[in-house]
Amino acid sequence: MKVIILKENLNNGLNIVSRVAGKNLTLPILNNILLTTEGNFLSISSTDLELGIKYWSLGKIERQGGLTVPAKILSSFVNLLPEEKIALEVKSQVLYIDCGNNKTQIKGLDAQEYPIIPKIEDDKPIELNTLPFCEGIAQVVDFTAPNQTRPELSGIYLRFQRDRALLVATDSFRLAEKTLYFEQKIDREESFILPQKAARELVNIFSERKGKLKLYFSPNQILFEYPMSETTHPQIQVVSRLIEGDYPDYQSIIPQKHDVQLSLSKNEFLNQVKAASIFSGKSNEVKIKVNIKKQEIEMLSQSPELGENRSVLAGKVTDTSGKVKEIETTFNYRFLVDGLLNIKSSKVLFELNGEEGPAVLRPEGDTNYLYVVMPIKAT
Repeated sequence: MKVIILKENLNNGLNIVSRVAGKNLTLPILNNILLTTEGNFLSISSTDLELGIKYWSLGKIERQGGLTVPAKILSSFVNLLPEEKIALEVKSQVLYIDCGNNKTQIKGLDAQEYPIIPKIEDDKPIELNTLPFCEGIAQVVDFTAPNQTRPELSGIYLRFQRDRALLVATDSFRLAEKTLYFEQKIDREESFILPQKAARELVNIFSERKGKLKLYFSPNQILFEYPMSETTHPQIQVVSRLIEGDYPDYQSIIPQKHDVQLSLSKNEFLNQVKAASIFSGKSNEVKIKVNIKKQEIEMLSQSPELGENRSVLAGKVTDTSGKVKEIETTFNYRFLVDGLLNIKSSKVLFELNGEEGPAVLRPEGDTNYLYVVMPIKAT
């Protein structure tokens, strides 16, 4: 293999694919990345056998071939090179790098020994706008739960319908759902559970890239593909295994009505919760008292060792049931903070259902996102 490529292009590719390569004692070759030529492109790949990433860049291909080399060494070295053209050449399982005054050799392994990243054949991919899709993933990805007995909870549930996509995650204590609407209806329906690691990498790789993202499906794998700007050839592909199993009937958890609805400033609510958390002790408990008649919202936290905190929140209280005079309920402050940080609007609606019923946080004026949080039951 002999290739001449711009340092910027090579560095971009290495930064993306090196995320998957890491310490693997049982299969040391997975610590490497694979460099191969494909026509006029240099392909850079890595995999951990669960997730695979491929990146293509145009270059001057003088001789076809390939080699797999340690990801950390190559990435660290290329990052320090000047912004010039880089010549890569493979001879006898050694990668020779020539850039400016730098001439380096890195020992590698035969490209044939590297695990194959699956190819997915699907003639009807789903196309999504990249930025809102990644933003939606980011709003739910933190709420999965590593669970060996219920592995389906360790991933994000994605359901594609004709006019929308639903993104859902839950750890049994809280649940987040984001709805994305398509500009054009699709002619297929799909649902699957994506591992949290793959979801995080999608956000890391694509969250600042405009344009369309294509999704290709197989029974146990999914491929996300982003095109080059100058050609129709893909620039980035992310292939992930899917989690087997049926996702729980999460919609039955979402309350269809509520006793009391609070309209609050998001930032003020968030700051008051953070202030209360200082005195919440090891239990992380924060109490919220709502007096319907007085239109008063009080927050309380106390610790025998530290002291206590009381504050009154400004907001609008609406009694939707007509039967409630007062509600007192307790939450884990971390769960409230997590929900509020993922809401983009300046005002939030906080809907309560008695002392032990699930509560719902949602952006005011936006029905496309909701966050369900379970209160701490009184003992």
